Amino acid sequence: MKIRKEDALLYHSREPKGKIEISSTKPVSTQRDLSLAYSPGVAWPCLEIAEQVSRVYDYTARGNLVAVLTNGTAVLGLGNIGPEAAKPVMEGKGVLFKKFAGIDVFDIEVNTTDVEEFIAVAKALEPTFGGINLEDIKAPESFEIEKRLRKEMNIPVMHDDQHGTAIISAAAMINALRLANKKFGEVKIICSGAGAAAIACCNLYVQLGARRENIFMFDKKGLLHANREDLDKYKSAFAQKGKETDLLKTFEDCDVFVGLSSGGLIGPEHIRKMTKTPIIFAMANPDPEIPYEIAMQARPDAILATGRSDYPNQVNNVLGFPYIFRGALDVRATEINEEMKLAAATALADMTHEPVPESVMVAYSEKHITFGPEYIIPKPLDPRLITRVSTAVARAAMESGVALRPVENFADYEISLQERVGLYHEFTRSIIQMAQKSPKRVVFGEADTTKILKAAQIVKDEKIAIPVLLGNKKKIKALIAENTLELDDVQIIDPAEEDIQVEVFGKSLYEKRKRKGMSLHDAIKLMRDRNYFGPMMVESGIADAFISGLTKDYPSSIRPALQVIGKERSRNLVAGMHIIRTKRGIYFFADTTVNKNPTAEDLFEIGILVARAGKLFNVEMRIAMLSYSNFGSNIDGNTEPIIRATAMLQAKFPGMVIDGDVQANVALRTDILQENYMFSKLTEKGANTFIFPNLMASNIAYKIMSEIGGAEVIGPILLGMKKPVQILQLGSSVREIVNMVAIAVNDAQLKRGLE
Repeated sequence: MKIRKEDALLYHSREPKGKIEISSTKPVSTQRDLSLAYSPGVAWPCLEIAEQVSRVYDYTARGNLVAVLTNGTAVLGLGNIGPEAAKPVMEGKGVLFKKFAGIDVFDIEVNTTDVEEFIAVAKALEPTFGGINLEDIKAPESFEIEKRLRKEMNIPVMHDDQHGTAIISAAAMINALRLANKKFGEVKIICSGAGAAAIACCNLYVQLGARRENIFMFDKKGLLHANREDLDKYKSAFAQKGKETDLLKTFEDCDVFVGLSSGGLIGPEHIRKMTKTPIIFAMANPDPEIPYEIAMQARPDAILATGRSDYPNQVNNVLGFPYIFRGALDVRATEINEEMKLAAATALADMTHEPVPESVMVAYSEKHITFGPEYIIPKPLDPRLITRVSTAVARAAMESGVALRPVENFADYEISLQERVGLYHEFTRSIIQMAQKSPKRVVFGEADTTKILKAAQIVKDEKIAIPVLLGNKKKIKALIAENTLELDDVQIIDPAEEDIQVEVFGKSLYEKRKRKGMSLHDAIKLMRDRNYFGPMMVESGIADAFISGLTKDYPSSIRPALQVIGKERSRNLVAGMHIIRTKRGIYFFADTTVNKNPTAEDLFEIGILVARAGKLFNVEMRIAMLSYSNFGSNIDGNTEPIIRATAMLQAKFPGMVIDGDVQANVALRTDILQENYMFSKLTEKGANTFIFPNLMASNIAYKIMSEIGGAEVIGPILLGMKKPVQILQLGSSVREIVNMVAIAVNDAQLKRGLE
């Protein structure tokens, strides 16, 4: 995937600046709230902590707070760029902690290169944090800093550049050796690189059984050997007793190559000297020590790993650090020790021998993933990582005696881990992953706008869809050039220039509408309008889906699609549904765009459409038919259609999870349902889908959720069309457009499967 400089700068600079923010976890809306949050109420937890310091974990966020600490001396592949320039990377690290493990982060950039001063700063911060992730600090200073902090602090400290890479590569190495039928204690290892990551990797290999005399480590000056006088104590631990030797010669009878240095360092002539089934971990980024294709061509029997996501076996630190800290924090470990690191590596290695979830295969567009040369390490998007790795680390901390708050029930613990990063984080990603499984041709009706073109670029780059652009070719090409987009190979169609196609489409529309007051002349004329031409492309099978509505009101955008494509044959109406993504989970609101005052029969139809939409998103729809009364407590002209529609749906679809009429808060509160309405189908889990009594109520509700509730709103999703059409909200963002394209592709996939 190509990332453009302009896109990256815009991503980081748009309001709010950066990638992180702080939000309150408690209400602060009343004077009483303020008094509890601050003075005078805050004095009570302060006094409790003063009496017993460990209570800080009970009354503050410390137990879920990690410091990402750096001085910017060894940032990514950028080197010593200083603490300020390192901040975007540290914020990014915080985002990964939160996304993958639900851990909060303060990134702290320290303006010092002095080891003692850095250590003093870190130690002084101990009362604030539950753990410290050292990041991007150059060797050998990083070794001394971590060693001292682990010894002198009582919270987990880990330098991820060292141990994260070591743990992930060790997991891959365990499996690679198993496949090659070799053992740690017998193999000859060449390590290209002698920095923090390389030394940490080799130290962990030694703990797993590798012999130091069999490890040949090279830095920029050559082999580490006993006669060199420029080696620090960390490099000296891997110095060979012999003298200098040539790198190429060292490859003779070598079993394992570990690269943590620079791209293009070795070639086919090197790896051809290696033993049968060589293990090659070329982990330099972005360019491996030997290109993947060249290595596989020279040694088809090799087991190969890199640091890149576009090749098999990516050694990616995100497989480790979020879950290692998660497990350490949850048992209040005083350190991250060797037992915990080995437990993480073993858990990762073992995962690859289990059946891979369908969601992972969809995410990576692979039909079958199983343990073998191209799968020796889990994929970064595997949802099992948080339970497998965090649990293994927590258990190892307990068994090694460094856990101050042991887990009492691991079954319950695993459930709590899943809840931390559940559907809220995965929903949008799953929509996109499903689209990527089989991209479809999507026609953009307003391609002469910058937002649409930027969205088209993203869906093209990420293989979500195959975009087709409608509009004035000259204007579209000018906008593409102005925004430095790469859409030259994307089809552009201007209906004003398509005389033959316009006539063909016009005649087709005329046949559909001739008994509804439309003349042939009018039908052909309408086909010059992109909102008619685009849907006709879908109706005729030239394209799979149509997107419009960015610059027009909803009725003006949906009307042409209804006239050209129309409703599903078995349905009497179409409906709009919004997806409301909150920290509590995902909710669905309908009908939010089409039917003003639905009858009982209309509500019945809307219920069918909404329930079926669950297949589109792979979600069980638990539907509440909303009202101001509960289960007939107030029967009048307003509630009667809701009650009747609910009864009709329950009778026709007894397996559907639906109930009503019901108030919104009751539908969400399982405690109220269990106490008062045990007969309801919503009692066990509560509702996640809401059908409103009229358009006014639903439209107000989703907009309030967006503006006041802080929810992310996706939609509206148009349900009930014969073929996929999605109408954008006026003024949608690029991200919202991309989400809607993915939904349109999902819909096209589903409809194709039903044909």
